[in-house]
Amino acid sequence: MRKHNGMRPQDVAILLKILALNNDYFQLMQLSASLFVSLSEISESLNRSQIASLIDFDKKRIHRQNFFEFLEHGVRYVFPQRPGTMVRGIPTAHSHPFMKKSFASDTNYVWPDLNGTVLGLEIEPFYLKQARAAKEDELFYKLLALVDVIRVGKVREIKVAIGELRKIILHEPQH
Repeated sequence: MRKHNGMRPQDVAILLKILALNNDYFQLMQLSASLFVSLSEISESLNRSQIASLIDFDKKRIHRQNFFEFLEHGVRYVFPQRPGTMVRGIPTAHSHPFMKKSFASDTNYVWPDLNGTVLGLEIEPFYLKQARAAKEDELFYKLLALVDVIRVGKVREIKVAIGELRKIILHEPQH
């Protein structure tokens, strides 16, 4: 059995992308191309996720309950985040359009992006080309932003984000 040396931030993004694809028969090349991550890093990430029981032995089907529990209870401790300096970028966390429907704020949170249209406090993405990949997949973008809410949000925001993640990941209605 391979040794598990801990999860890496990009592992969260890769699992979220697999969920966004909503396809148990994805190809590693497809995943690599859509995330702008090397094939070897995708493979290593899936190995770490398989050892952590977040994806099945064949590395094709996410253990949705386990992954949801990790996001709900662990991600803020394993990959903590504090808003950084003011930068131009792509809105995330409570600044994502889905969250803006429920919460108003004078302060935006963004992933740095030279072509970004919003000025806000920097939230470090899970991996370098995350903003680029998120621009090409609305559901992936929403999932990443909801996870950022868990990492940096206030209690009410986190509750909404967890409810939406529950709906998407577990196919359960909000409570």
